[in-house]
Amino acid sequence: PFRGHKTQLYEGGIRSPLIAWGPGIVKQHGHVDRDSVFAAIDLVPTLLTLTETPLELNVVYDGEPLVATILGEGGSRQAPLMFRRPPDRDTFYGVADLPDLAIRAGKWKLLCEYDGSQAELYDLATDAGEKHDVSRDHSAIVQELTEQVLAWHRSLPPDAGEDYREAAE
Repeated sequence: PFRGHKTQLYEGGIRSPLIAWGPGIVKQHGHVDRDSVFAAIDLVPTLLTLTETPLELNVVYDGEPLVATILGEGGSRQAPLMFRRPPDRDTFYGVADLPDLAIRAGKWKLLCEYDGSQAELYDLATDAGEKHDVSRDHSAIVQELTEQVLAWHRSLPPDAGEDYREAAE
C-alpha cells in the first residue's frame, strides 16, 4: 500500500518492520504495532535503557529511548525524522525527479528538493500511501517543515559526488 520502493524517500522506501523479542521482555506475543514511529537510531538508547546499561558520558545519541514501544505498549519518538537521498542519484532505475529531502514530524511528512522547492506534504495518519499532496492546504506546515529539513541538511557533512550544497544556497 506504500508509494515508492527502497532508495526512494516515499514510505515504500523508508518504512521498515522491526521485530522485538526477548524472554520476559515482550509480554504480548503476536502483537503488531502499525502506529508507533521508531527509527534505527532509537535502537541504541532504547536497548541501553531497557537493559539498565549506563549511557556513556560525553556520547550524544541521535535517537530517543523508546522502551514502551519495544515492550509493545505503543508510543512514538518526539523528534522529527529526516532523510536525504544521495546526491549522486538523480535517477534510479529510470525513475527521475525524485525528492531529495524528507522530514517526518508526527502525522506530517514533507518531501522537497535540496533547495526546498517542489514541496509535497502528506498526512500519514489518513494517507499512508502518500496519494494526496495537501501542501496547498497547509502552507504554514510546509514552510515550518521545509525550514527544519533544510537546516538539518545544511548541517551535514558533504557527500561524495556533486556539490549539492550549491542548490541549497
